[in-house]
Amino acid sequence: MKQCSKTMKRYLILAMLFCCSIAFAQNIKRPDSYNYSRGVEAIQNNNAEEALEYLNKELEDNPDNGYALAWIAVVRNYQEEYGRALTAADLAIKHIPKKDKQYKAFAYIVRAEVYVGLGENEKALADFTSAIKETPDDANVYEKRANLYYYMEKYDLADKDYQKIISIDPGNVMGYMGIGRNANAEKRYEEAIEQFSYVTKLASDYSSGYSFRAESLIGLKKYDEAIDDIIHALDIDYDNKAFYLMQDVADSAMVPLVAKLKIQSTKNPNNDYWLYCLGVVYENKGAYKKAITYYTDCQKKNPSSITSYRISNCYSEIGDYASALQHIDNAIALDSTDYDNVMAKADILYESGDAKAAILELDKYVAHYPEYYGGYYRRGWYKDNSSDVDGAIEDYTMAIVLQPDYAYAYLGRGDMYALKGDNKSAEADYKKVIELDTIPSNSSCAQYAYLELGQKEKAVEFMNNVIEKKPNDAGNYYDAACLHSRMGELDKSVEFLQTALKKGFRRFSHLEMDDDLDAIRELPKYEELIRQYKSIFETEIEDEMQATSVYEEQTVEIPFSKEDGVCKVKCAINNLPLYFVFDTGASDVSLSSVEATFMMKNGYLKSSDVIGKQNYMMANGEISAGTVINLRNVNFGGLDLDNIRASVVHNQTAPLLLGQSILSRLGSIEIDNAKRVLRITYKKKVEECK
Repeated sequence: MKQCSKTMKRYLILAMLFCCSIAFAQNIKRPDSYNYSRGVEAIQNNNAEEALEYLNKELEDNPDNGYALAWIAVVRNYQEEYGRALTAADLAIKHIPKKDKQYKAFAYIVRAEVYVGLGENEKALADFTSAIKETPDDANVYEKRANLYYYMEKYDLADKDYQKIISIDPGNVMGYMGIGRNANAEKRYEEAIEQFSYVTKLASDYSSGYSFRAESLIGLKKYDEAIDDIIHALDIDYDNKAFYLMQDVADSAMVPLVAKLKIQSTKNPNNDYWLYCLGVVYENKGAYKKAITYYTDCQKKNPSSITSYRISNCYSEIGDYASALQHIDNAIALDSTDYDNVMAKADILYESGDAKAAILELDKYVAHYPEYYGGYYRRGWYKDNSSDVDGAIEDYTMAIVLQPDYAYAYLGRGDMYALKGDNKSAEADYKKVIELDTIPSNSSCAQYAYLELGQKEKAVEFMNNVIEKKPNDAGNYYDAACLHSRMGELDKSVEFLQTALKKGFRRFSHLEMDDDLDAIRELPKYEELIRQYKSIFETEIEDEMQATSVYEEQTVEIPFSKEDGVCKVKCAINNLPLYFVFDTGASDVSLSSVEATFMMKNGYLKSSDVIGKQNYMMANGEISAGTVINLRNVNFGGLDLDNIRASVVHNQTAPLLLGQSILSRLGSIEIDNAKRVLRITYKKKVEECK
């Protein structure tokens, strides 16, 4: 279900060019030698290296064979070796006989494609024009020039070429598609719909006619009609454009979109794609539990790496990193060649607090993609946040070498130089950030550079402009919180953080590791804010689960012992066998400092499990201060509860207390003193009971 890969795109280019060649006139004497014929055959079979081998042998015998040179240019362009491709194309144009206009045009087209790859569009246009002069009735050449005009936003000139295509071949849908696409670009949606509708009549099985018309309908806010076209396009051939439009339209028409996708799934029960689409729609809306449900059903029908990746991402978004790791490992097992999954695993490990393991995963990624700047930057950032200053500088520098205009790498390196006391180098990097990052957007970082250069007013102004451009982006408010924290404006930082959380920022693990927020992390306001929104987040997840899943009631009986009027229940915390004191009068879960210390020393608790501090209420109503920890798993009576907040009581004799905060998550509870059992009635997913 992944979209068209770069390799496939290249194959299509090669196939297209080959097909063009066989349509050329046959009344001209062309090479028919063994090496030339085998070389062209290899191109047809998408075997670039074999093609080069035979074609170069042909040139050894016939160095002026312009036809062989043209095909070598095709292969070199395919390999993105633009310099060698250009040389070959120049020679091909020189040596192909003037009377062979079809192949002469072909050589000009090849060179034009090379110029496009080099970003020299005007030269490409000139060569397309030369090709048209050689073959003025070839609609394909007009299409190529028109497409380039379109990408250059020269819509009037593109329209003329598309009209020419129609005049040459009235049944050619590409002419009408091009005119419609131009109209869409200029928001002339009614005109565009007219063109695309004609395309659907000419070629009812051509998915792009429907997907582009859907774009026009969305522009007119005719969402129901747009959804019908999107689904039609997806049904034909999983159309890429329709797939992305589906995600866009969900913001305005979620209910009808989901309804129509469900209809497709019902009509096609053996086709997992519709389940996948439902998962994507819910994931993009932030309904991660619902998305997981559909992805899981999809995976049952057709296990795939991309679906496992998406399930992993959903679990990561809700903070269930153990499940996220499980599914990203499954994605890697299903497709060991996709190293994007390796990077995703690194992100999950980092978010879960294991930076060292994350760096090891990125080592694998960088080893596989040594020329990609993103791997070095990500690893540098992890090292940056793991106090490996020199290692971070090294990786940021590699990212800069590979991508000299990547502002974030300069910012990261500047911060590291500042930590080392190399203020001159730091200043140079910060200035470079400002030079590169000139337009405020939700991916900007110049505000931090302004701050480090002592230009606080410009930093705030730039940050405010970022927010103004996307006022509903929670990440922008989070960045503002980080900025004001670094500035020492703590109240403003907390205020922006609160807004970020209100607007949906839920990456609590990242938030708690980000050193930009160190200045506010000990503030009572901060602690209360995080506590409040973690609770809200948990409620959101639970509500979502209730809305998504079918449940049935089940009852379990858990034995307890009684000593001096106190009920004790066997349990396990992070697999450590213990006893809870079962007390319905207490509000929280608590344990003594002795138990907590033992668990920490013996690996049952990690440093990342320590959340902070808070006040807690004892069963007698007294309020005390304690350390807050996260109990990753609590099990008793066969029931599992994950991520339980607990207070460490600074009283060595305090019992391990099970209070209402956990009881309320289980269901209704009955204490049967006669049988000495706790009878717990809870809801369980129907599918889990099968």
